[in-house]
Amino acid sequence: MNYKFTPIYLVAAVLLSFGTAAHAQSDLKKANRLFSESSYALALDHYKAAIAKREPDAQTTQRIADAYRLTRQTGQAEAWYAKAVQLPGSDPMNLYYYAEALRSNGKFAEAKEQYMKWAEAQPEHAEQAQKKMAAVDEAQKLMQQPTAEVQQLTTINAGSFSDFSPVPFGKGILFTSDRGVASDKKADVYGWTGRPYLQLFSAEPDAQGNWGAPVALQDVLHSKYHNATASAAENGQQLYFTRTHMVRQRKGGNPDPTSWVNEPEKPEHINRLEIFLAQKEGETWGNIQPFAYNNVTEYSVGHPALSADGQILYFASDMPGSLGDTDIFYTERQPDGSWGQPVNAGPTINTPGRESFPYADASGKLYFASDGHAGMGGLDIFSAEGTHANWSGVRNLGYPINSPKNDYGIMFTEPGERGMLSSDRDSGNGTDDIYSFNVLLKPAVLAITTLERKQNAKAADTPLAQVSVAITQEATTNTETVTTDAKGQYFMPAHKGRNYSLTGTKNGYLTQKAVAAIPVTASDTVQVALLFDKNEVDRVIVLENIYYDLDKWDIRPDAAAELDKLVTVLQSNPELKIEMSSHTDSRESEKYNLTLSERRAQAAVEYLVSKGIDKNRLTAKGYGKSRLVNNCTDGVECPEEMHQQNRRTEFKIK
Repeated sequence: MNYKFTPIYLVAAVLLSFGTAAHAQSDLKKANRLFSESSYALALDHYKAAIAKREPDAQTTQRIADAYRLTRQTGQAEAWYAKAVQLPGSDPMNLYYYAEALRSNGKFAEAKEQYMKWAEAQPEHAEQAQKKMAAVDEAQKLMQQPTAEVQQLTTINAGSFSDFSPVPFGKGILFTSDRGVASDKKADVYGWTGRPYLQLFSAEPDAQGNWGAPVALQDVLHSKYHNATASAAENGQQLYFTRTHMVRQRKGGNPDPTSWVNEPEKPEHINRLEIFLAQKEGETWGNIQPFAYNNVTEYSVGHPALSADGQILYFASDMPGSLGDTDIFYTERQPDGSWGQPVNAGPTINTPGRESFPYADASGKLYFASDGHAGMGGLDIFSAEGTHANWSGVRNLGYPINSPKNDYGIMFTEPGERGMLSSDRDSGNGTDDIYSFNVLLKPAVLAITTLERKQNAKAADTPLAQVSVAITQEATTNTETVTTDAKGQYFMPAHKGRNYSLTGTKNGYLTQKAVAAIPVTASDTVQVALLFDKNEVDRVIVLENIYYDLDKWDIRPDAAAELDKLVTVLQSNPELKIEMSSHTDSRESEKYNLTLSERRAQAAVEYLVSKGIDKNRLTAKGYGKSRLVNNCTDGVECPEEMHQQNRRTEFKIK
């Protein structure tokens, strides 16, 4: 070919394309290096530049998707995982990450579809996928029943930076932010987020409740580390806070504390957390000392939270004894002022996932963030009743305190009524903001117990395990079916001022129903019991508290209330036919007692018919004093309570 006649513009185009390709390759090389160093935000800048010049290959597509996920930019993560799942030989976990992104973005139907595909691609995760799909359904239910008003605190938040984990501090709050400190002109940039390192800031409201400009807590600043998630003693003289160290990785470890996600690759270095204590010295903070149980070469310890009395310190860690990725631990203050050996808060609180950001309110109730308990997506905020390692009633705080994204770092300015929390729900770039909230529906825990009735007066009713209970909230169509445990118990999150209908079923037993009415003034835990009788022909079941006036057979109001319970049993078991029987004590003649008992049994049947029960299902039978349950026969002196045992009303299954 004779090149001397090649047009000059074609030569220029060829040279330009070579230059463009070279620049793209250079950007890609830098991006991959930064990605391997966990500098995901910085890597994304170079990936963007590279793909502007040429189409991304499979590895680049994968890494861009991962980088957006790890920087919590869920909108972009969704778009790139949509591409990644189409790649030949795509890792099946991309289906999971795609589903998670869709769920975070409120695309619930699409998320369930991807969870299902993930289960098909990796059957070993089918159970987890089913739990995720169930959580998606629960999230949609929660969003239909708002429990609070939530508003972003724009006067505290710093726009495109992260602000989170507010805690009470003096007259205002202390919180964490990566907005940088104005006086630090050479502040390092944290490559993972592309923003300055986290530091502590305080803010106070004025007399009108308007928040003043946040001020950096200069005394504990350290430009080479994150300083974050603090807790101040009530007397204002001690401050516990989290500091991050970068250490050389030897055998795995938890990820960076600001990401809450697993890293796609094992970097050479990882960040580990430590707790430090600062003492108030006049108007400044000093004498910064490490927590006795820090051990950055082996595990992280962070997110300290003091109890109101300062005697318990809760924190998050992946130290030995953890049940999951990170757990809530606690330590008790010793008589000499030191802290005792840390103790895991137990399996009621901790899961195989991540529990973090603990907070104890003035009453001792524990709040924490988790992605292991069933939630709306990402981290959700939960509460639990109890002390130390004995907790019960773990409850999701509902919508909109929780959202499909990450919600954590709660505090109360008025226990149970109002406070603050942090969330990335409105963020497009993965940053967090602080929100205020007012509780509209106060939370409660419905403690359900299922028991088997014992007809022997000396035998106590016993727990009935594995009972299926369908629970419907009044004025809604939302029904949740749960199963009681080996102790016949189930703890369900509920709200004060609401009524809940319960229907319990178990093979071989009569179906039982109850209504749990939770007053606005109720305690945080409301007990409700379902008492089950075996469904056996000729089985006799005593109705308690059925009383008649002397020589009368009229149904008194107190007896009517008990018979109404039998109406419910008959309505719940439409195939059930019964004999209604009445018994007397031994006093008076046989003829008199027989007539009286027959009239009482018939009166009970007529009452049931008046309540809509088909009379063909009912038989009345009076037994007089022929079937005494004790030795109080004619001529035997007995106390009145023993005579009362004989004056009973029963029904027998036919």
